Amino acid sequence: MLKVAKFGGSSMADAGQYRKVRDILLADPGRKVVVVSAAGKRNKNDHKITDLLYLCYAHVQYGVDCTPVFDQIANRYLEIREELQINLDLEQELAALKLRLEAKNLTQDELVSRGEYFSAKLMAAFLDFQFVDAVDWIRFRMDGTVDEEASYELLRSQVRGKGVVIPGFYGLMPDGHIRTFTRGGSDITGALAAAALDADVYENWTDVSGILMADPRIVKDPLPIPEVTYDELRELSYAGAQVLHEGTIMPVREKGIPVNIRNTNDPGHEGTIIKEDFDSEIDPHRVLTGITGKKDFSIITVFKRGLTSQVGVLRKILSVLERHNISVDFVPNGIDNVSLVMPTEVIAPHLYKVLAEIQQDVEPNEIEVIDQIAIVAAVGHRMSSRPGVSGQLFAALGEAGINIRMINQGPDELNIIFGVDNRDFAEAIRVLYNSFTK
Repeated sequence: MLKVAKFGGSSMADAGQYRKVRDILLADPGRKVVVVSAAGKRNKNDHKITDLLYLCYAHVQYGVDCTPVFDQIANRYLEIREELQINLDLEQELAALKLRLEAKNLTQDELVSRGEYFSAKLMAAFLDFQFVDAVDWIRFRMDGTVDEEASYELLRSQVRGKGVVIPGFYGLMPDGHIRTFTRGGSDITGALAAAALDADVYENWTDVSGILMADPRIVKDPLPIPEVTYDELRELSYAGAQVLHEGTIMPVREKGIPVNIRNTNDPGHEGTIIKEDFDSEIDPHRVLTGITGKKDFSIITVFKRGLTSQVGVLRKILSVLERHNISVDFVPNGIDNVSLVMPTEVIAPHLYKVLAEIQQDVEPNEIEVIDQIAIVAAVGHRMSSRPGVSGQLFAALGEAGINIRMINQGPDELNIIFGVDNRDFAEAIRVLYNSFTK
């Protein structure tokens, strides 16, 4: 069995975490391919290496001496090397990198990619694994998308049976320049590696024991989710849950490779398994998979008598938003009205122009705008087969005195989404969690 194991920044933060990673890998001979992030925070007052690298680049661009910040970065990796007694010369590469930085002879993407690069070099030497640089196999097209076919073939040609360590987060453009993924992109590197090598499992090791049913900052000690489908995960992520980088799922889903989210600090916990379908494996009594949401939305409601019987009205409304490059998250509607739900920060700069254009193009009877709205999503693929779920959900909110400002449910009945006032956001999640987990 081949397992691709990706370790996030918290798993690479210091020498103690490196030892935990080593023990996890040695505990299972199937874990032969390892993808690592840059060193993360060691404590709440610490800095992520990636953040420091961005800061270094900004210093140089504004003519400020970057030495104090660069030294923090260099010392972090040198301290790990010394404590673990790794035989690896980093000084020359670090010195060369600083010279290029001060000469403005490298791009921001190349500079920030060095966090993952040095993590992987150290980990490969510590494990006596082969180091495979991401630039040697991940190929971007000029439009910034990954050329999966070319990338997969290149990685397969370089993995020769011995354990491999790969830096996450970056790859190579056709013009030879390094390009990074968006923040959190090491998850994508791991997924691409798993897909390229047809792995049996893609393990994503972090600092939590899988996905939780609710945000632990809102609900005390929420239950973990043992299994979740790809569709449920997408719904949870879209509605606000910080689970995996949005680009992670597609490469492994296309190959039918399960994802296992595990905790480096609690390796005995089985975490969360993500795959296409579980059929009878999931607890039949579990109705909701998870509850999540986001604050600070706006709702524009357009009232027009006979709206549903007039051809093209909805198209005209959405065309106004399209002209301003505004995407709408949800579009609940009634007989004579339609609501447009979107983040306040997106609509706010264009609000008055949008309202004026809707007034001109649609000639509505009334337009109403409501701000300070939070969106809450209850997600679960078994909801559609369980009568009374909506009733239980809304009854619980009603008993708690929480006013519902908007309701939206997709035809697949995978989720129930509703809007509440920002001030009721946390309480709404707690009420639903307690209602469905007792």
